[in-house]
Amino acid sequence: MGTLSSVEPETFERAAQALAELTAAGRSARISGAGTKRWGSPGSDAAVPVRTGGLNRILAHDPGDMTATLQAGVPLAEAQERFAACDQQLALDPPTADPGGDSTRSATIGGIVATADCGPLAHRYGGPRDLVVGMTVALADGTIARSGGTVIKNVAGYDVAKLFCGSFGTLGLILSVNVRLHPRLPTTTAVGRTGDPGRLCTAARALAAMPAELEALDLAWEGGAGRLLARCAGPQAGARARRIAAAMVDEGLHDVATDGEDEPLWERQRAGQRSAAGAVLRVAADPSTTVEVIAAAESADGSLVARAALGHFHLTVPPAQAAAVRSRLPEGAVSVLHDCPPAARQQIDDPWGVTPTGALGLMRALKARFDPSGTCNPGTFVGGI
Repeated sequence: MGTLSSVEPETFERAAQALAELTAAGRSARISGAGTKRWGSPGSDAAVPVRTGGLNRILAHDPGDMTATLQAGVPLAEAQERFAACDQQLALDPPTADPGGDSTRSATIGGIVATADCGPLAHRYGGPRDLVVGMTVALADGTIARSGGTVIKNVAGYDVAKLFCGSFGTLGLILSVNVRLHPRLPTTTAVGRTGDPGRLCTAARALAAMPAELEALDLAWEGGAGRLLARCAGPQAGARARRIAAAMVDEGLHDVATDGEDEPLWERQRAGQRSAAGAVLRVAADPSTTVEVIAAAESADGSLVARAALGHFHLTVPPAQAAAVRSRLPEGAVSVLHDCPPAARQQIDDPWGVTPTGALGLMRALKARFDPSGTCNPGTFVGGI
């Protein structure tokens, strides 16, 4: 291992062996998928890259049970094509393109799960923690561990799959995930616009309270103009979207319309979660503070997209103004740097922001339990984990 510069294993056994050898040699691993996410802290420059590109097979797809098993290096877009052939989908829709414009790189399922990334469909289906029902991982000592199964209900126990979702590779290497699937249905989206942040927020709350079973409820704000998007799915999607549109009119939105060819609308929303030149802050805040979050973005001539009912915001601002924008967020809001050009990262003091002391202590205990040698992605996560 002394001269090893990178590892791209093609089997679970080789991946586990690589981690064990690095641990034995006192070296660390920089675990990554396609490298489309410029998130977290930079980590150690001395770490050996361990990439999952060789673990790129769809191991199983059971259309009857609506489950699938995917190796970590499978591009999400490729998996969705496979599922679409059976009128199914994995209800995760984060951006998959490389923010730097490299068309050869596309986000992988392992990277999406490890960073808990998601898109507008989180409104109805939740994030990776809600859709992953089992996982196989390699630990730093070379152990291959399995958790959960390929069924929706699992026996009670230590849920490794949920712990690894959002762990940024600091607990070990995700080898494969078992996921639940959902039907792929026709959709129609209702869209309304306004230049009044208060009205936009009120309309979003009103739609969130309706028994509409929406697939997604998003808002966006840029250049003094806002829009609210509500997506309906199923055989009656058009009729339901028209009822939602009528509710938007009642809430004072203008230029209200419905669109049955709505994918470009949602692609634009997903694109707002990345930026080639700006800093993207992912903010968690109470939905009732939407007006304040919009004001914080506008203070830096920034823009945002958001899951209106969940209080998940993505603010795109100039990197040099990220700290000032953070200081203007409402009380109780938590912000994490999700995207930023590497050359501008030094302008942001801490990509993780402020973390409660108790939570940090628990995360450090988990790190010590799963990776006591500190082999996996050291320094990448909050608090230097």
